[in-house]
Amino acid sequence: MRRLWPLCLTAMMGVVLAASKEALAFLPNFELVSLCVILFTLVFRRWVAGALAVFLLLEGLLYGFGLWWLMYLYVWPLLALLAWLFRWMDTSWQWAALSGLFGLLFGSLCALVYLPMGGPKMALAWALAGLPFDAVHAGGNFLLALTLYRPLRRALDRLERTIHI
Repeated sequence: MRRLWPLCLTAMMGVVLAASKEALAFLPNFELVSLCVILFTLVFRRWVAGALAVFLLLEGLLYGFGLWWLMYLYVWPLLALLAWLFRWMDTSWQWAALSGLFGLLFGSLCALVYLPMGGPKMALAWALAGLPFDAVHAGGNFLLALTLYRPLRRALDRLERTIHI
């Protein structure tokens, strides 16, 4: 049974990512995925890669494997990498700032996929057109991380100690 925990955990985390995105879909550019990716990276470390794979597969199955999906292939792993690099941070404010900054840069990061198709002008147009949405995304990410980081971190730390992965 113990060998199944990592598989179950990664699947569960991937489903939580997809479900949390759907739960807040009625609020444009307000999502819990960023905070969850940060927390899953900090608490479950290497298992976050499997969770991201499940999340990406579920998103592709739900919405189609279009160009937007290619953006997700590098944007979410980048956030996990940033969380791992800044794992020394321990306050809600620090994680809220990182999550907010990620939200602000989300459109610009996603614009990179347009470079091979339309060149720098198309990528720049995509990034600039999305700035108002990115500002809302930044505010949402900041507020969610500021209010939910500490309680969710405690709950996930308890879960990790319980299952010993």
